[in-house]
Amino acid sequence: MIYDAALDELLQKVWDGHRIDAGEALRLYSLPLEELGALADRRRQLARQNAYDGRGNQIVTYIVDRNINYTNVCNVYCKFCAFYRTEKDSDAYVISMEELDRKIEETIALGGTQILIQGGHHPKLSKQWYLDLLSHIKSRFPQINIHGFSPSEFVHFREVFNEPLEAIIADFKAAGLGSIPGGGGEILVDRVRKRVSPLKAMSDDWLEVMDVAHRLGLNSTATMMFGHVETVEDRVEHMERLRRQQDRSKGFTAFICWTFQAEHTRLKAPTVGAHEYLRTQALARIYLDNFPNVQSSWVTQGPEIGQVALKYGANDLGSIMIEENVVSQAGTTFRMTVADMQRLIRELGYEPHQRDNWYRLLN
Repeated sequence: MIYDAALDELLQKVWDGHRIDAGEALRLYSLPLEELGALADRRRQLARQNAYDGRGNQIVTYIVDRNINYTNVCNVYCKFCAFYRTEKDSDAYVISMEELDRKIEETIALGGTQILIQGGHHPKLSKQWYLDLLSHIKSRFPQINIHGFSPSEFVHFREVFNEPLEAIIADFKAAGLGSIPGGGGEILVDRVRKRVSPLKAMSDDWLEVMDVAHRLGLNSTATMMFGHVETVEDRVEHMERLRRQQDRSKGFTAFICWTFQAEHTRLKAPTVGAHEYLRTQALARIYLDNFPNVQSSWVTQGPEIGQVALKYGANDLGSIMIEENVVSQAGTTFRMTVADMQRLIRELGYEPHQRDNWYRLLN
């Protein structure tokens, strides 16, 4: 075997916790999976140096929340989505307040602390409808954090309401919005976005929403859906744009990536498996050096790979997902309980703790 001094130097650089560039990321991507995983695990430990319980065990977190999709009506027709409907479809809906209350009450009964509320890009719901929705939830369930409305929804709101983002987000926050999910990130490369979701917010729009939200005091997550028409270079560019935004605003609480789920969608692309998922997540943990948390994506990969991902850079197992509709419409229907979460975490020698949206421990 020929000694590669440059690679050896790069590996040491990663081990020591230093920032890498795009070219170095692509070099790391070709490492054996186990070796890349070990580097990501090292970076997880560096990022989470204080995340230990009183007995010296490393902490891995999870959250109990529920996805509530307030409407499935959407006018952007993303090729990778099997959830959306048009207004004329027989199964199109807008949630009623009674149904919403029932779902939140069930969530609280199961120990939930948050709802993730997202929907399609409905062309006719007014700004007041959304403000009433938020105010209703906050007044009836003040203990619940409303983690709601992806950046692409806010770009849609800007067009429909004909108002600046700052005004819309500020009004939503005043009505009860607590944080923003990173949905609709897909790949933050416009060439890719124009192929998979040409009517959706482009990369600069998505990042602008996050920048405004962070400046207004709302934290958010960041996501990446990969394994469709993008290249590895596109994935790294996506990470670079997230890292630059985090350097500016420091508002992202976590990064979550998952693979494209092809069933029942119009996007014809070769999907990728668990090895590619673990490799990409590991690289993200190394590249996103200013992100404190990385969530495992068991919802798309299944509980076993979700558990393995905790050795590939993730420090959080995400949500038990009391309800999930979008990914399941594309053919993936994994489920977990709190007991399942705790067992998977303990099996790796970690200590499970429930958290809130801001990664504060609840037990």
